[in-house]
Amino acid sequence: MGELTVVVEGVAFPESPRWHEGRLWFSDWVAHQVIALDPEGGSEVMAQVDAFPFSIDWLPDGRMLITAGQSVLRLEPDGSLVTHADLSGLTEFGLNEIVVDGGGNVYVNGPGFDLMGGAEFAPGIVALLRPNGSAEVVAEGIAFPNGMAIAPDGSTLVVADSYANELIGFQIGSDGTLSGRRTWADLGDDNPDGICLDAEGAAWYADVPHSHCVRVAEGGEVLQTVEVDRGCFACMLGGADGRTLFMAAQEWNGPEGIFKEPRTGQVLAIEAPAPRAGCP
Repeated sequence: MGELTVVVEGVAFPESPRWHEGRLWFSDWVAHQVIALDPEGGSEVMAQVDAFPFSIDWLPDGRMLITAGQSVLRLEPDGSLVTHADLSGLTEFGLNEIVVDGGGNVYVNGPGFDLMGGAEFAPGIVALLRPNGSAEVVAEGIAFPNGMAIAPDGSTLVVADSYANELIGFQIGSDGTLSGRRTWADLGDDNPDGICLDAEGAAWYADVPHSHCVRVAEGGEVLQTVEVDRGCFACMLGGADGRTLFMAAQEWNGPEGIFKEPRTGQVLAIEAPAPRAGCP
């Protein structure tokens, strides 16, 4: 592993980092912006999103999808945001993460309770949105579904469960439905948030309360750990060779501190042992 560097700082709430078309894209949940960073240090606001939280990924045709409340939005070539799908019939409390496979199947997840409002706990779901517009819940009973990633061969969906301290694996069927739920990795006391996969079959997960990002093999063996000085919310492999691990981090003082200054959000980077693989 190389030296940890700060790519950008002073972000209000960095989340959902993605490597796309030679740039690192991420969501700033408080500024309500999707931002793209180029390798030379420049940045561009790609979309203004009236939502909290919101996460991003792309359809095979290159159009960006954004979770927003109970809907999935789509960024059109002219810069306008339109409703791609209204999933209010599947979730009462809004959507969190999103990942799109190579065939255009869209997986989204969400909690089963209003976390920000302090509501009583209930487990969450994963839903499937197909290219033909049909949608259904394909997994239930996930304590708090967070980051998701699809294996390079498209056979497995890995879901981070922040409350159950595990990465969950599902077999993806030919119709996009999920089956064969299993513990992909037991993470002990860790609380996985955003995740990504690499070409050696390992997963990276970010952990807010433990302020680190961890690379773990299927089965749970810890391979590498990157310690940071604040909560680590999400991670993504990218860069020219796919071997740069980008991490979205900020000081975390609970939901009540989200909209308070100062802005402590950072995007960090470090060289990783294996390149990015799978989706996103």
